[in-house]
Amino acid sequence: MSSPAHPPSEWTPSSWQQKTATQQAVYPDPELARRVVAEIARLPPLVTSWEVESLKDKLGSAARGEAFLLQGGDCAESFDECDAHTITGKLKVLLQMSLVLTHGARRPVIRVGRIAGQYAKPRSTDTERRGDVTLPSYRGDLVNRSGFTHRDRTPDPELMLRGYERAALTLNFIRSLADGGFADLHHPEYWDLSFVPHSDSSDEYERIVTAIRDAIEFMEAVGEVRLAGLGRVDFYTSHEGLMLFYEQAQTRTVPRQPGWYNLSTHLPWIGMRTAQPEGAHVEYCRGIRNPLGIKIGPGMTAEWLTELLDILHPDDEPGRITLIHRLGAGQVEAKLPALIETVQRTGKTVLWTVDPMHGNTEVTEGGLKTRRFDNILEEVEASFEVHERMGSRLGGVHLELTGDDVTECVGGARGLSEHDLERAYRSQVDPRLNAEQALEMVMLITRHLRGHRSSGSSR
Repeated sequence: MSSPAHPPSEWTPSSWQQKTATQQAVYPDPELARRVVAEIARLPPLVTSWEVESLKDKLGSAARGEAFLLQGGDCAESFDECDAHTITGKLKVLLQMSLVLTHGARRPVIRVGRIAGQYAKPRSTDTERRGDVTLPSYRGDLVNRSGFTHRDRTPDPELMLRGYERAALTLNFIRSLADGGFADLHHPEYWDLSFVPHSDSSDEYERIVTAIRDAIEFMEAVGEVRLAGLGRVDFYTSHEGLMLFYEQAQTRTVPRQPGWYNLSTHLPWIGMRTAQPEGAHVEYCRGIRNPLGIKIGPGMTAEWLTELLDILHPDDEPGRITLIHRLGAGQVEAKLPALIETVQRTGKTVLWTVDPMHGNTEVTEGGLKTRRFDNILEEVEASFEVHERMGSRLGGVHLELTGDDVTECVGGARGLSEHDLERAYRSQVDPRLNAEQALEMVMLITRHLRGHRSSGSSR
C-alpha cells in the first residue's frame, strides 16, 4: 500500500507549532527566526523528491531481506569541518564498509550518511555549569556555538542559514565524487585512508578488493565490454529531524508528486527524546512522505511503539519506517524480544536496524565520553541472534564514525586504551569509531550476514 497522496487536512508544515516541542532553541529575536525560515524556504531544495522515493523503495527491499542498510557518519557535524578532506574521509570509509558488506552478504548495500545536515544534537539538560557560570547547553552548530561565553551559547537563528549553506556545499561535493568516478569499483584505491593499512583488518580488506578486481576483469573479458555501471554509486543523506524550524523551511510540495516532502534530507529520524505521540516532532513527521527513522531505547513500551506506528505508518507503505534500536549491550536480550513482538502484532512491515553506539556510552575517570569496541560488537551480535530467533530480520546498522584517525572509542584490533583517548579526541559531543575500527566492525558484521546467507534461511 502507498502512503496517502495528501496528509490529513489539519496538517501543515507548521502545524507542529501547536504541539509541545522539546529540544528546541529559544531565540531571543523570534521575528529574526521567522525571516530566516522564510529565506531558507525560498532557496532551492537540497535533495529531490525522486531521490527520496528511490531511497524509500530500496529500504523496502531491505525490509524484505533483499538489501542491507549501512547508515553512518558524525555524531554532530561541525561547520568548521565542511572541507574536502573531512567529507572525502567519511565517504571513503563508508565506501570501504559497503564493499566489504556487499562482498560478504552478496546483496546490495544502501549507503546513507549522517551527513549534510547533522548539525544539531539533543541534550540531557538545557544548561551547562562551569564553576560559578551557567549558560545554555551547546546544541550543535545549527543552534549555537561551542565556546563557553554568553554570546556563543545564545541561540542564533542565522546559524540555520549557515547550516543550509554547509549542507548544500557538502552535498554538491559528494554528488560530484559519486558521479565523477571516485566510487568506481575499477579503482578502489581511490578510497584508501592513509592510517588504515597499519591495522589488522587491512590484509583481509585487500583480499576482498583483489577478489572483486579479479571478478570484474573476468566479466569484462568474457563480455568484451567495460562494466560501466560500476563507475558510480547512489549515496543518500540523513539527519535527526530535531530543529523543527529548519525542517519546516525545506518542506514543500513538488510538481507531479502528491503530498509534502522534507527536502533538506532523504531520511530524517526521530530520537527517543522527541518521539512523544502527542509531541511536535511526531506531528511534523506524520505529514511528510520521506522514509522515517525512529530511534528506540530501553524505555520504549509496547503501547508507545504501537501508537507511533499507528500515527506514522498508517498505510504500511514499504520502506516508510526504519526502527533503529539502541538498547545497550546488556539490555538486548531483556528488551528487544518484546519490541519485535509488538511490531509483529501490528502486522506492519518495518526495517529493523541496530544503533550499537548510543546505549554503550560511558565516561572515563578523566571525564571523557567513550564507547568500548567490544560492547558495540556485543550489541550487534546479540541483535542478530534475537531477530533470527524470533523470526525477524536485522536489516541494517547505524554507526557513528569518522574517516579521521581519531582516538575516541577504546578497543578494536589496535587495542586503544583510555590513556590513548587523549592523543586525538576531537568530537565535541559523542565518541566515534575511527575508520580502522569501523572497517573492523563491518568485517565482523559481515560474518553474521554470510552465515545467515549460507544457512539458507528465508527470513
